[in-house]
Amino acid sequence: MAYGLRQKQVREYRGQIPSPGRPTVAWREDRVRFWASIATGVLTDEASEAARVSAPVGYRWFRHAGGVNPQLSTTVSGRYLSFVEREDIALLRAQGLGVRAIGRQLGRDASTISRELRRNASTRTYALDYRASIAQWHAERCARRPKVAKLVVNRPLRDYVQQRLYGGVRDTVGAVIGPDGPAWKGRNKPHRGDRAWVTAWSPEQIANRLPVDFPDDESMRISHEAIYQALYVEARGALQRELVACLRTGRALRVPRARSRQKAWAHVTPEVLISERPAEADDRAVPGHGEGDLVIGLQRSAIGTPVERTTRFTMLVHLPREEGWGVIPRTKNGPALAGYGAVTMADALTKTVIRLPEQLRRSLTWDRGKELSAHAQFTVRTGLPVYFADPHSPWQRGTNENTNGLLRQYFPKGTDLSRWSAEDIAAVAAALNSRPRKTLGWKTPAEALDDHLRSLQDTGVASTD
Repeated sequence: MAYGLRQKQVREYRGQIPSPGRPTVAWREDRVRFWASIATGVLTDEASEAARVSAPVGYRWFRHAGGVNPQLSTTVSGRYLSFVEREDIALLRAQGLGVRAIGRQLGRDASTISRELRRNASTRTYALDYRASIAQWHAERCARRPKVAKLVVNRPLRDYVQQRLYGGVRDTVGAVIGPDGPAWKGRNKPHRGDRAWVTAWSPEQIANRLPVDFPDDESMRISHEAIYQALYVEARGALQRELVACLRTGRALRVPRARSRQKAWAHVTPEVLISERPAEADDRAVPGHGEGDLVIGLQRSAIGTPVERTTRFTMLVHLPREEGWGVIPRTKNGPALAGYGAVTMADALTKTVIRLPEQLRRSLTWDRGKELSAHAQFTVRTGLPVYFADPHSPWQRGTNENTNGLLRQYFPKGTDLSRWSAEDIAAVAAALNSRPRKTLGWKTPAEALDDHLRSLQDTGVASTD
């Protein structure tokens, strides 16, 4: 009777507590597996699969944590019940065993089992049925003990940090100047466009400046990592998430270190490295070896810029946007509508170089951009082998880099290149090929190429006699 009365009192007490919502879909072990996979550099989809949760759940975990690993321990202390033990409790309870019998089988004190059945029952208003999954959810929710962030309790320190991050740029009379910048949408760093002018001290600068400005106030101290976490981790709540736009990168989410070291260069295999390029291309004595890249404009517009190494002859590639660009929403792994997707780029480049004589299609050295990831199909169509320069080595395509610099006179940075037609860029290429070049003995690239073609023709005629 006393036990029944106690249960009634527990039900009445628990019924006054509002429900915290729907139980979680994954446990601590799942989150540990998820962040362990993220630490290896894999994408969020793959980490979600490794953790055996859906991709939306994995993306939600990553976004709420700001991309910062919460460093969950793989195991909990033995003084706390585990999920396996809670499953055993639920099974033994369903068999009608009492708390002492359950405690003996699990090696736990009877009071531990009794308290578990009262605290973590699966309902709040009716019979106290015990279910392992609901009990684990209650236990994890009650076990949260988040440490209050220093920036939350120390207002002067928080104001100092925010002022150094977000303080506006002012003119001589003290008025804030500069553009407003894009509206905060919680997405990653913005594309090319206006950004608000702010003081934009880095967290490292702020952390190391505090001892200079407050040498005698030990409360005005914080590490740069604490500032980063206050910006990126949603649960911290010390600084507004919008302030990440004041960082120089403007990233809304932190990039895991292992993921940032990975490069999307899967299309660059050992046989297409620049070290495999024929040696005759190095001294420029034999024409027919080219270099190429893109010049990029606003709103993902671009123009291809292949150039021949010996004669400096330039052939610009028109890359119009595909049908549906700006109308069809951008979708993950969807079609590349900007004009320089792999298939579109290979087709446009094929139409450009196929007009060259076969003797001038010896090799093409390209930057490591993914726009030419369909290089194998391109080589089959044109007979022109493609090689890729080493990472961060623009001097290996020095002719192309110089040509791109000349082209910026006609196609400045920050302009929309898609407005120019194929005839327009052909006219620019003709103008560039008509300029006398010092390296060619003041001949133009067009004249140098014409001389070479004439020599090929003469050699062919002589060989037939």
